Amino acid sequence: MYGLHQGVHHFNSFDAVRSLPLLLSQAQIRTGIIGKKHVGPESVYPFDYAQTEENHPILQVGRNITKIKLLVREFLHGTADRPFFLYVAFHDPHRCGHSQPQYGVFCEKFGNGESGMGWIPDWKPEYYTPEQVKVPHFLPDTPASRADLAAQYTTISRLDQGIGLVLGELWEAGHANDTLVIYSSDNGIPFPDGRTNLYHSGIAEPMLAHSPEHTGRWGQVSQSYVSLLDITPTILDWFSIPYPTYSIFGKDKVVHLTGRSILPALDSEQPWSTVFASQSHHEVTMYYPMRAVHHLQYRLVHNIHFKMPFPIDQDFYLSPTFQDLLNRTQCGRPTHWDKSLRQYYYRERWELFDTSMDPSETRNLASDPRYADILGNMKGQLKKWQWMTYDPWVCAPDGVLEDQGPYKLDPQCRPLHNHL
Repeated sequence: MYGLHQGVHHFNSFDAVRSLPLLLSQAQIRTGIIGKKHVGPESVYPFDYAQTEENHPILQVGRNITKIKLLVREFLHGTADRPFFLYVAFHDPHRCGHSQPQYGVFCEKFGNGESGMGWIPDWKPEYYTPEQVKVPHFLPDTPASRADLAAQYTTISRLDQGIGLVLGELWEAGHANDTLVIYSSDNGIPFPDGRTNLYHSGIAEPMLAHSPEHTGRWGQVSQSYVSLLDITPTILDWFSIPYPTYSIFGKDKVVHLTGRSILPALDSEQPWSTVFASQSHHEVTMYYPMRAVHHLQYRLVHNIHFKMPFPIDQDFYLSPTFQDLLNRTQCGRPTHWDKSLRQYYYRERWELFDTSMDPSETRNLASDPRYADILGNMKGQLKKWQWMTYDPWVCAPDGVLEDQGPYKLDPQCRPLHNHL
């Protein structure tokens, strides 16, 4: 679940949710979180040890890798002989925010020792020129974009060094050979077609796992499809904790984990070929519900409210790359992008891509009769998943979800006759 429970957003989980930290705490496993925390309420996500932006400046617990190292050390020293779960959420992949949006203004300078920037003792800044960066296929290749990316490279290098420090603390505490380590991210980079999108460029993330108990595939790359939905089942599997049977919306609606433990994939390659994705909001002002399924080489994206313009989050709007796109479009100059701003804002209801033939996902095959069977099959997969997860958007945009009877045992989609 994406959070932003702070301020006007107030996105919170239902009170009855049995979250990962709650289940671990009930099993007498010590839990900790350091850095970004965008989920609530605290009763649903109780951590024994919490050092986040709720009680520290986010720059200190999210970008100051020396402070993060010391907090990790403090947590590990307090575990004694108890098993533990520690979630370290770095902030460096993010932009600096609304007041200092450009990487080049502040993010990559924070802690470098310059006047007013402070000093992070463990950080050795690495700088890059615009000519050195590799521009992803989904971004415009312009001086503004290259400079933006070069600055992001510097912040990511600080993240890389921070991860090394965390692993070093794990080693010094004597837990390098008895701890499962998972490294991932929550979304794509904060650039066009990246964060807030369900294209490959928006949801393709690193997923690295190291287990001291699964040595046979160390250093190997798996082709099995996994997602963030798999993290909770994996950690519960690691600790041999079953997921409880419970309901939130009535006794007939039992909560199911739709992810799976990835531990089997650390022993042998698994035939996993399907993953799902969803988004309804980013910020409270960014309402644009989307659902997606990736099966074999095909990706299907359902833009539920496709007649609305795609919303732009605030810090991304102020970024050099997006401002340059706006200026070039307004002036009628070439954008050096593979689409126009209008195409980015206004999307088709269904977008189907064959990623084996079209890795850039630029050719929508949804209206091609040759792919009608594939489209129908993937629509069916997606709809089944929506029903299984009690998705309130399952009937949208041309129907309304109506639960029948006093016990809501027969939910149905009722037509709206809105010509969609």
